Amino acid sequence: MAIPDYQSCMLPLLRVFADKREHAFRDTVEALAREFDLSEDERREMLPSGNQDVFTNRVGWARTYLKKAGLLESTRRGFNRITPRGLSVLAEKPSRIDVAYLGQFSEFQAFRALRHTKAEGTLELESNAETPEEALEGAYLKLRADVAADLLQRLTTCSPQFFERLVVEVIVKMGYGGTRQDAGKVLGKPGDGGIDGIIKEDKLGLDAIDIQAKRWESTVGRPEIQRFVGALTGHRAKKGLFITTSNFSAEAQAYVTNIDAKVVLIDGETLAQLMLDHNVGVSTIGTYEVKKVDSDYFSEE
Repeated sequence: MAIPDYQSCMLPLLRVFADKREHAFRDTVEALAREFDLSEDERREMLPSGNQDVFTNRVGWARTYLKKAGLLESTRRGFNRITPRGLSVLAEKPSRIDVAYLGQFSEFQAFRALRHTKAEGTLELESNAETPEEALEGAYLKLRADVAADLLQRLTTCSPQFFERLVVEVIVKMGYGGTRQDAGKVLGKPGDGGIDGIIKEDKLGLDAIDIQAKRWESTVGRPEIQRFVGALTGHRAKKGLFITTSNFSAEAQAYVTNIDAKVVLIDGETLAQLMLDHNVGVSTIGTYEVKKVDSDYFSEE
């Protein structure tokens, strides 16, 4: 089944505590994963940031909201227990516990009022099934996709000379090509049998990579890649990098997986993502730090 949203986790989570015992958070996550019959892939699915798995994040926010409503309480770090109010709620046998249900409790109303006061105009958690991290990262990915699309459009209209300089910048920022000066000397020279340049794989020049960088609009097919591989063979090269502003056909991509030489294909969309990752052609307009309470700081042991 699909991973349940954080509100759908609230009632099953509260039921875990019906035995009146304290439970470790990691154990409750495991119990709910079994109850929802999640597959291994669903359990391992990560947030876009890769900092936490989706299901644990959603159970964590379900727990936070139950605590804010006074249905659960913290007993020690990472452990919780049901409160008398929580037991009363279970005794009522509700069909669902969600944000609307929790709104009946004054403590939860005060919590929401504080959130709205401190974060007016920001992403509103109760408006959808996303946790704050999911909403924030979703917004970030949308902004990133918009910038990448703009970069790709600009890549298709820049001059061949500018594109070659841009490729050099990206390659060097990624740690290849030695220095920018070294890489710039080899890339942009007249092609030699399908090779636009040869760069160092590392700063010491222990290995080399043959490069072809083309600002194209049409799809790059297998014949073009075969010619490039043939040029590699003529140079006795074992590694190649083919960069284009367009894309590659399925046949071209399949071809490079069945040859001895190691050839990496970078299409326009991938190039735009690399530019974002390595700050080429973009500038940072804002940085936001996401923080959480340091429980160790408040430990008096």
